[in-house]
Amino acid sequence: MPHNVEVPDYVIERIIAKRGKLHIFDNFDPTKTALIVIDMQNFFVAEVETAISICPNINLLAKVVRDKGGVVAWVQLTVANEMDGPSLWPIYHDYFFTPEKMKAHKDGLTKGSEGHAIFPELIVKEEDIVALKNRFSTFIQGSSDLHDQLQEKGIENLLVVGTATNFCCETSARDAMMIGYRTVMVSDANAARYDEDHLVGLTTIWQSFGDVRTVDECINTLLAE
Repeated sequence: MPHNVEVPDYVIERIIAKRGKLHIFDNFDPTKTALIVIDMQNFFVAEVETAISICPNINLLAKVVRDKGGVVAWVQLTVANEMDGPSLWPIYHDYFFTPEKMKAHKDGLTKGSEGHAIFPELIVKEEDIVALKNRFSTFIQGSSDLHDQLQEKGIENLLVVGTATNFCCETSARDAMMIGYRTVMVSDANAARYDEDHLVGLTTIWQSFGDVRTVDECINTLLAE
């Protein structure tokens, strides 16, 4: 099941003291909103136990966003273009893994591999965006073309979901805000290895980079007409 965590009182108090209210975004124009689905690939879903449980929430939110005229974007970490080809992120593979872990990570996230594919329980439509990234953040310069694709469609608002909350999702949400997107992390459509990791990712974004909302709040408040 999705993470069941509570944001500490001191974080809530800090957010309200800084902003004057808990949520800074009251409403998004759905036609200028994109759902950004981060790294919901076979490789990561197999590693992150809670990732399978958020698939229904992602599918539900994706349908609502599409039905209201928004955009759904599927982002896939891609660390090599072909099996046994050079790493697209050599510093990460050279220094942050044992040789065995490095090979598993690289082979599992090479373009075209089974691990690289979007998890089959997720519903991808022909009109959706697909973006391949080669860093934790999809918005850091040189990582992907997602920003360009979103700008072509007039997107201003982002709902960030996927895995892992405290790695690629948080990092992408941070950078999205830094380049001008109104950004929301969806608490029950993100997954991490541990509850503590999930909570860290959400509270970091909420304090300085965006909002945190549930799927229900996104549908019935943010995207309500």
